[in-house]
Amino acid sequence: MILNRAHRFELRPNNVQRTLFAKSAGVARFAWNWALDERQRLYRERQGDERFTNAIEQHRRLNALKKTDFPWMYEVSKCIPQEAIRNLDNAYAIYRMARKAGRKARPPKFKKKGRARDAFAFTTGAIRAEGAHVVLPRIGSVRVKEPAVFDGRILRATVSREADRWFVSFAVEQEVPDSPPPTGSAVGLDLGVSRMATLSDGRVFENPKPLQSRLRKLRRLTKEL
Repeated sequence: MILNRAHRFELRPNNVQRTLFAKSAGVARFAWNWALDERQRLYRERQGDERFTNAIEQHRRLNALKKTDFPWMYEVSKCIPQEAIRNLDNAYAIYRMARKAGRKARPPKFKKKGRARDAFAFTTGAIRAEGAHVVLPRIGSVRVKEPAVFDGRILRATVSREADRWFVSFAVEQEVPDSPPPTGSAVGLDLGVSRMATLSDGRVFENPKPLQSRLRKLRRLTKEL
């Protein structure tokens, strides 16, 4: 059986890597805002027709503008703006699904520097977890506070900032053995308050009532104090 699991570690970047993290987050934020502005413009021009673009087309247009208009984007991995535009595409898909279901929903908003959570993601390139270090594209080997040890194939790595701390989250595809089939006869279970559980075969499990025992201990310690 194949499962997708997440593993999160706190990073210990040096000053150079912190600068690269900030640049990468800035590129991701810019790509999101650029793609959102283009979507809104096309929506107005085509009078509400929402079938006008997608993440692949927008990424191609942004790549065509990089060399002339945004050369500073080459300082970070090419995967970062691509994933930011893909995240925007997913946000619009969730927004449209909510509207069709009759639920209240707000369209994606522009991200402001210092107000939104800084984050960027990788899905391609050199992404590895090597115990005391993790390897990220165009950034290199970054130390982690806890050993980054897990099994499975890395599908995605997301770096995010909380306050002044940086974290990396790995989405990993892991193969785990199937659960053994149940054996023995079936039994009914009734959960209650006075009794914790009563089974259909007559067995009864009393409620341990931990609150009462803790209150007795609290009264005894209060008297000692």
